[in-house]
Amino acid sequence: MPPRWAGIEVVLVLAVSLGQSAIYSILSIIDRVTRQQALNQQASQLNTSVTPDRPWLDLSYQLVNIIFPLVPVLLALYLLALHNPYGERRSWRVIGFDLRRPGFDLGLGALTALCIGVPGLGLYLGARALGLNTQVQAANLADNWWTIPVLIIAAAQNAILEETIMIGFLYTRFRQLNWAWPVIIIVSAVIRGSYHLYQGFGGFAGNLIMGVIFGLIYLKWKRVMPLVVTHTLLDIAAFVGYWLLAPHLSWLK
Repeated sequence: MPPRWAGIEVVLVLAVSLGQSAIYSILSIIDRVTRQQALNQQASQLNTSVTPDRPWLDLSYQLVNIIFPLVPVLLALYLLALHNPYGERRSWRVIGFDLRRPGFDLGLGALTALCIGVPGLGLYLGARALGLNTQVQAANLADNWWTIPVLIIAAAQNAILEETIMIGFLYTRFRQLNWAWPVIIIVSAVIRGSYHLYQGFGGFAGNLIMGVIFGLIYLKWKRVMPLVVTHTLLDIAAFVGYWLLAPHLSWLK
């Protein structure tokens, strides 16, 4: 594939997915830091109910909000299949987004989640104490029978979207542009941090560091799936944990 086309694909995939989110996030942090209210007195709400008084309609909204963001994943996999430098048409296998090594993926993913989760929580609390981060309200759904399952599915969606595009797709295309690996890791990590800027500078820093760690893991084993497992577990802990514990822990509010 000519480098020009690889660059065009990167721009288009990012423009309909996480690159677009990064632009909105940058605008959001500009808005937040120019308010009179301190950053740590502001809230970032995730997984919010749309029609809390009508649970069936709210569930429909939640499922639609989960399904449509996965379309860019299919687009990225399709483009990788069309122009794959390794000659493998099953693009998901090229980036290790498959079930060929379930034990390895689950084990490495869970271990990585443990190593990242506690320091990540500490970074978030420290950033809030320093006034560098908003209060992240990770789950704001009404209390319904489907609330926890939807939060778990949303966590998996986030993981699939981010890791297949930010790691699998971008790393493959950036290499076709003849970028050096350190540059690839840093650029991908900066983009990852940027679309979390709406949370504050702690969210940016934490996700940038996570992006670097994920990049090094991917270069070692060439598999996206352990990263999907890690990301899913971290988001389940954040979403479900917040929904269950926030009413009882004042420091989460």
